[in-house]
Amino acid sequence: MSTTYLGMPAFESFPKAAHEAVRDETLRRNLRHATHTIRAKRAKAVAEVSDWARLREAGKRIKDHTLRHLDRYLVQVEEAVTAAGGTVHWAVDAEEANRIVAGLVKATGEREVVKVKSMATQEIGLNEALEAEGIRAYETDLAELIVQLGKDRPSHILVPAIHRNRGEIRDIFRSEMGAWGRPAPEGLTDTPAELAEAARLHLREKFLRAKVGISGANFVVAETGTLVVVESEGNGRMCLTLPETLISVVGIEKIVPTWRDLEVFLQTLPRSSTAERMNPYTSMWTGTTDGDGPSTFHLVLLDNGRTDTLADEVGRQALRCIRCSACLNVCPVYERAGGHAYGPVYPGPIGAILSPQLRGTASEIDASLPYASSLCGACYEVCPVAIDIPEVLVHLRERVAEGGQATRGGSKVVLKPAKGHAAERAAMRAARWAFTHPGALAAGQRLASRTRRFHPRTLPGPGRAWSGSRDLPAVPAEPFRDWWQRTRGGKDEAK
Repeated sequence: MSTTYLGMPAFESFPKAAHEAVRDETLRRNLRHATHTIRAKRAKAVAEVSDWARLREAGKRIKDHTLRHLDRYLVQVEEAVTAAGGTVHWAVDAEEANRIVAGLVKATGEREVVKVKSMATQEIGLNEALEAEGIRAYETDLAELIVQLGKDRPSHILVPAIHRNRGEIRDIFRSEMGAWGRPAPEGLTDTPAELAEAARLHLREKFLRAKVGISGANFVVAETGTLVVVESEGNGRMCLTLPETLISVVGIEKIVPTWRDLEVFLQTLPRSSTAERMNPYTSMWTGTTDGDGPSTFHLVLLDNGRTDTLADEVGRQALRCIRCSACLNVCPVYERAGGHAYGPVYPGPIGAILSPQLRGTASEIDASLPYASSLCGACYEVCPVAIDIPEVLVHLRERVAEGGQATRGGSKVVLKPAKGHAAERAAMRAARWAFTHPGALAAGQRLASRTRRFHPRTLPGPGRAWSGSRDLPAVPAEPFRDWWQRTRGGKDEAK
C-alpha cells in the first residue's frame, strides 16, 4: 500500500497550511467538538486531586534533574537492560535508528511487524523506512489504524484521527481494510461499537500471526531498566507480549531515575491525557524472561536532535514533555487549524517548540512554527510538567528572526535570518538604538506628542490586518518624562 499522504500540507509554512485548514468547516467542527469534550473531562479529573500543584512541581523537578544528569542515567539504563537480557543500541539520528531497526527485523527473517502507537517511530519515519526494505508495518492503535488505512497523517498526539468523524471512518474501513487484511464486515455502520468490532477482528489475526513487535515507551526506569507503556485499548499489550522479538525505539529524554519518580507521572499523565484516574492498561517489562513474553528484546535509544536541544538553557524544558496532549486541547490556534498545519509528527503548542529544536529552523515550516501561537498561556497552565511554552516560543522567535549559529549533529551550522522578518528585525534594531540613546528617545517622544492629531488609527499596508479590529494606542499629549520633570522636578517626593 502506498505511504503517500494525500492532500497534506506537510512542508508548507504554518500560515499557508492553516489558511487552507480554517476553510474546512467539517474539520473545524470535528476539532471543536473533540477538544472541548476532552478538556472539560480533564478539568474535572484534575480537580479531584487536592495536591495537583505539588504533583506538577514534582514532575517538573524530576524531569529537570534527569536532564541535568542524563549522561549518568543513560549509562545506568544500558547496564540494567543488558543485565536483564536485552540489547541496547544507540542511534544518533533518524537514519541510523531506521537502519538499526530494519536490520533487526530482517535478521529474524520476517517481513511484517505489528506496532504500538509511538511518536518516536513517527518522528524518524520508521514505517516508510521499513517499507523501503520490503517490510510491512501494521499500526494497531485504533486511531493510528484509521490514519494508516486512510493514507493520512496523525493530527493529534493522543487522538491521531481527531480530524475524522464516524462517517469518514466507516468509509475508510469499508474501502481500505481489505487491502491490508481482513475486510470490514458487510453493512458496516458508523456506530462506535461496530467500528471498534471491525477493527478488533481486523487486528486480531495480525496479533496472532506477527513474530516481531515494535514499540516506543512512555517512560524508562533507570534503576531497573524497565520500560513502561500506558494505553487504553489493550492493543499495546498484545504487541508487547505475543511476538517473539520486541524492538523499542525510545527518545533519550523518556528516562526517570527511580520507581518512586514513576509514581508521580502515573498520576499526572492519565488525568492530563485521557481524563482517567489511571490508565486501563499499564504494561511494564524488564529485559526478557523465559516463558513470559518476547524471547528477544532490543532497546534503541534515540537522540535525533535531543542532545542539541539539551544544550539550550531555555528550550531544553521542551524535553520534559510526557506527551499528554493537554496543551493541544486548550490551544485556540490548534482548535481552528488542526494538527496537519504544524507539519510532520508533533502538532499543537508542544510541536511548535519541539520540532524546530529537533530539526532546526532552516526549513519554511520549522521557521514558522514558533509564530503559530497567540501566546495566551493556556498551554502552560495545563501542562503537567510546567513547560513554559510561551517563553520558549518567544525564545525561538528571536532565533528565527536573528539567525546566527546552532549546533546540529555535533557541528556548527550557520542559520540565515528567516525570510519575511526583515521589517521585524529593522524595527527591533531601531528600538534598540533608541533605548540606548536617551536624548534621541526623548526628542522622538516629544515629536510624537506634538503631532498626535495627525496619527492614523490603523496601520497601513500589511499591518492593516492586525489593526482592522483594534485601534492603535493613543499618544499622550505630554511624554511621561516631561510630565515628571514639570510636576515633581524629577524627584521622588516619597524619599
